[in-house]
Amino acid sequence: MGTIHAVCVSTVKHQRKEEVGSVELREDYGVAGDAHGGGERQVSLLAIEGIRRMQEKMPSLVPGDFAENLTTEGIAVELLPVGTRLAVGGAALLEITQIGKKCHNKCNIHKTVGDCIMPREGVFARVLRGGVVRKGDPIHVVS
Repeated sequence: MGTIHAVCVSTVKHQRKEEVGSVELREDYGVAGDAHGGGERQVSLLAIEGIRRMQEKMPSLVPGDFAENLTTEGIAVELLPVGTRLAVGGAALLEITQIGKKCHNKCNIHKTVGDCIMPREGVFARVLRGGVVRKGDPIHVVS
């Protein structure tokens, strides 16, 4: 079991996301108000542990800089197989659909430090059941 370290949104694709207090996950849509809502990669997740490793090379990195919606802590989401279901907060249910993504254009992080973790550690999910998700909410694998 882990927790939600941060929740982030952006109204523009290919941009870092800003941390907000909470987000609404909508069934079969994604994050309300986020540029990626309604697409194939409805919700993106990334572990804070990976961000912390990258901070050793670029200390200014913060949650949202990798364009993730949910920054997790204490759960290695990148190790979970596609199809894994995650309960988030009090009501939301996600299903992992993709691990990693192809980076067509090297992002500013990659250009600065020579690496980016999102292609290896970023996880994408679809929303099976919606709900509000807040920083500090629990996240765990549903058996």
